[in-house]
Amino acid sequence: MRFLIPFAALLLAPAAQAAQLPPASTAVAPADPAVYMATVAKQAGVVVTGSGLAYKITRSGPAAGLHPRLGDQVRVSYEGRLTDGTVFDSSAANGGPLVMTVGQLVPGWNEALQLMRAGDDWTLYLPPGLGYGDQPSGPIPANSVLVFRLQLLAVVPPASEP
Repeated sequence: MRFLIPFAALLLAPAAQAAQLPPASTAVAPADPAVYMATVAKQAGVVVTGSGLAYKITRSGPAAGLHPRLGDQVRVSYEGRLTDGTVFDSSAANGGPLVMTVGQLVPGWNEALQLMRAGDDWTLYLPPGLGYGDQPSGPIPANSVLVFRLQLLAVVPPASEP
């Protein structure tokens, strides 16, 4: 199952969060996500991976910073937007930075987090296939490009077994 852990916060406090988010039926996906992603790819400083994930580094953490691996817990601060600028989720709205596990997130986050170092601040552009694909999710319409500002604050590797 693919999910982005921040939406777990919606399950924990549905009444409080529901009032802040538009219903999924009012949100409209861009006409052509491929055109949007092609435009993003041409911007200065944007890197596009083989999977189609596009990112731009806003700030780099220390060169010796840890890169998270699958199974690591990470502490992040983020804001997610649709391509029209609509904010659909943010760590600030959910009470501050969140801890989540790499490998239990949407594919675009799993990929990006493993490329990042603690202290990095990136803008991610996830094509639909690296987000929720053709399935709507809350205020996110099907086939949406997702834009995130993602700060990797810390990496917590899993405890070693005795």
